[in-house]
Amino acid sequence: MTEAARAETEDGSPDLTQRIREAILDGRFAPNQRLIEADLSESYEASRAAVRTALMNLAGDGLVERLPNRGARVRAITVDEAIEIVEVRMGLEALCARRAAERLTREDAAALRELRTQILDAVASGDLVTYSQLNQEMDRRIREMSGHATAIQLLERLRAQSARHQFRLAFAPGRAAQSAPEHVAIIDAVLGRDPDAAEEATRVHLEGIVRVLRELP
Repeated sequence: MTEAARAETEDGSPDLTQRIREAILDGRFAPNQRLIEADLSESYEASRAAVRTALMNLAGDGLVERLPNRGARVRAITVDEAIEIVEVRMGLEALCARRAAERLTREDAAALRELRTQILDAVASGDLVTYSQLNQEMDRRIREMSGHATAIQLLERLRAQSARHQFRLAFAPGRAAQSAPEHVAIIDAVLGRDPDAAEEATRVHLEGIVRVLRELP
């Protein structure tokens, strides 16, 4: 680790918080798994104080829960909680899609067209891992295109909490064939600079996620 990187992690910077967050979202830390400061300190070559600060940050994001006299563990998000999160996201993501359609630039349009092609190619080839990653990239780009700082901040936190369930959905049988046209509809509405259609396509997509979540065991 470089001196600059070590300095970043020593004060519990967003770098360390993000690295642990990604490990949780990628499934390297399982729901309800204890997060032991000494082990994390060794794994990430960071001080105990830095690890403690990172865990506090993640607790604020709803990804970690701190237990009295027992340290911290990965917070398990129930399906009911995931549904509520998607319902809240619906209004925020619809707002972002609307604003993205209103603010579309030539560069944004080119990037969205490329994503559209890649999404359809991933589904056609059955590459669900890439498909899931492309969906996240599309969502991120539309959020950024909206320029709505408050919505972006709230959505990033909400999406982090429900990411594990979203990953499960991406691999549900037949889900990609259903969701890909929904993503394409959102992209086409934004490319068409049609705010109403972009908002409606986003709501339709997220309502579909809610329905599938309710069918999960």
